[in-house]
Amino acid sequence: MSLELLTRDSAANPRYAVIWMHGLGADGHDFEPIVPELCGRDWPGIRFVFPHAPVRPVTINGGMRMRAWYDIRSLDRTALGEAPGLRESIDAVGGIIEMLIGQGFASERIFIAGFSQGGAVALCAALRYPQALAGIIALSTYLPLAEKLATELSPANTKVPIFMAHGIHDPVVGMELGLLSAGQLRNLGLSVDWYQYPMPHSVCPEEILALRAWMQSKLVA
Repeated sequence: MSLELLTRDSAANPRYAVIWMHGLGADGHDFEPIVPELCGRDWPGIRFVFPHAPVRPVTINGGMRMRAWYDIRSLDRTALGEAPGLRESIDAVGGIIEMLIGQGFASERIFIAGFSQGGAVALCAALRYPQALAGIIALSTYLPLAEKLATELSPANTKVPIFMAHGIHDPVVGMELGLLSAGQLRNLGLSVDWYQYPMPHSVCPEEILALRAWMQSKLVA
């Protein structure tokens, strides 16, 4: 799967990178405005890569064609299983990581991020990637393929830090699904920093501030 990419550098000569997957029906521009809000002036430069998901029919939306990382049949516990297109999206993210490594970024300086369906892909792709990564940012999301992660988890990323945040009033991806997913990750020995906010299926300023502090703690000169 070849993806169209939107790239933005927070400063000249970036030394870190973030691959950020959008949610269902959105596109790579959705989180582009977060770059100046998230990055501190004294931070090393960061290259943000915002891929556009392919257009495909989505069952949960009556088969309507839209940008989607994989088909969604429901958003209950069955969402934690296999989904058509998910493995291809995992491989596509791996390809973007390889591209960044080819540009001179060490894998340990690459964050994988996503919102909603994009966050699900971020978790699945990063935890299976064979080289150590800087961290995972999973917003308003859940963990598909949870039952297979014990055997598919990459030994290089058993200690990868994970930032998870969710809205208490999320009517799309219920917070109970997010909490269940965080628990499944912790049961495998992974480190999850959990944040929750009185918001719907969205992002709030307090969440961005928390993410900014979390990311800053992972950056070195």
